[in-house]
Amino acid sequence: MRGVRKTAPLEACAERSAQIVASLEAHPAVQASKAAALFWPIVERHEVDLRPFDTALRARGVRVAYPSIDPDTGDMVFRFVGDPAELEDAGYGFAEPSKDAPVAASGDLDLVIVPALAVDPTGHRIGYGAGYYDRTLPKYAPPAVAIAVAYDYQLVAEVPATPGDVQVAWVVTDKRVLDARDAG
Repeated sequence: MRGVRKTAPLEACAERSAQIVASLEAHPAVQASKAAALFWPIVERHEVDLRPFDTALRARGVRVAYPSIDPDTGDMVFRFVGDPAELEDAGYGFAEPSKDAPVAASGDLDLVIVPALAVDPTGHRIGYGAGYYDRTLPKYAPPAVAIAVAYDYQLVAEVPATPGDVQVAWVVTDKRVLDARDAG
């Protein structure tokens, strides 16, 4: 799936990302959100680009956090940033907040947007294989609503799940919005 996504033209990724952002903005969990965790796209991997979504959330007064990985333990947390310009490359291939940025505690977030290399209608997903989101999501969701975003061609009939895999509640692609809680 990584190879398929990489062959998609950047213009197509931008159009699909815009459709995903529009669907997210219309989602009731997003509209009710006061604090959200996003991910900064790895553009060269043609990931869903949520940068316009960050802008839209901030315009509504939503606090925005991003993943941060502790290099000593490999644990991931979400840290609040006042401006995306504060994100920096920490060596994991994606921009993340400074280690000085405030950590979002368990009840601080009401929304977590999760990347996916592949995702199924029941909310099982595949990332890059390190398990960061599978280990971190249970600390935040619930009460936060976890939504996986992916291009529609990344939606597959079934993702093989292991006991440590964590499902998301919703799946949003450029063509549909699925309530994974109803599918499983």
